[in-house]
Amino acid sequence: MEAVTSGRSYLELLDYRRRVMELYAEVRALRERDAGRAHLRWRAERDLLFGRHPQSALPAQERARFRGLAYHEYDPAFAFSAAVRPLREERYDVPTSTGGVIPFVRFGAVDLPIGALEVFWLDAYGGGVFLPFRDATSGHTTYGGGRYLLDTAKGADLGSETDRLILDFNFAYHPSCHYDPQWVCPLAPPANRLDVAIEAGELVYPGSSPHELAWRGPA
Repeated sequence: MEAVTSGRSYLELLDYRRRVMELYAEVRALRERDAGRAHLRWRAERDLLFGRHPQSALPAQERARFRGLAYHEYDPAFAFSAAVRPLREERYDVPTSTGGVIPFVRFGAVDLPIGALEVFWLDAYGGGVFLPFRDATSGHTTYGGGRYLLDTAKGADLGSETDRLILDFNFAYHPSCHYDPQWVCPLAPPANRLDVAIEAGELVYPGSSPHELAWRGPA
């Protein structure tokens, strides 16, 4: 029975990942024509996954009363594209929400009107671009551990324009550990802390405890 349960969970996770990847493919195509509509589509599908999918980040007991995630309305002032400025590759053990580490390679940075952010590559099988950040809203109206903008290993990929990454903070979202501390999430390192308030993207989940809101991780 245990093996069957475990196997089913892996297939459910596969389905969840597939649906996220399909969603971002749809968002990339739609965003070129109507970014606001793409944002609404992204929100609607995320609500569906959170409320109904067995691999939802929400604890099972929360799903029955789930009424949707909270977001800022779409604001084009927080949508950018940026070339990646090469940096000397450096391996980082990025801290996680549970006190462990996940290996990443810092390979570049993006220079935006709101500040510079370092860009990482997941240094594990398959790899992927990872761009987390914290800002002046972290621990107040958003999770203290920060939010994710890109996590291509899990499908969160807004695309690119030639050699420039699409970095639209309206699509910033919380890591799974914001909703349930049992999830293991890499968090934004010190270099990716912005002084400004990014009033775009996902807001704190209404059911969050004070710990889940204020947790900031290592200095």
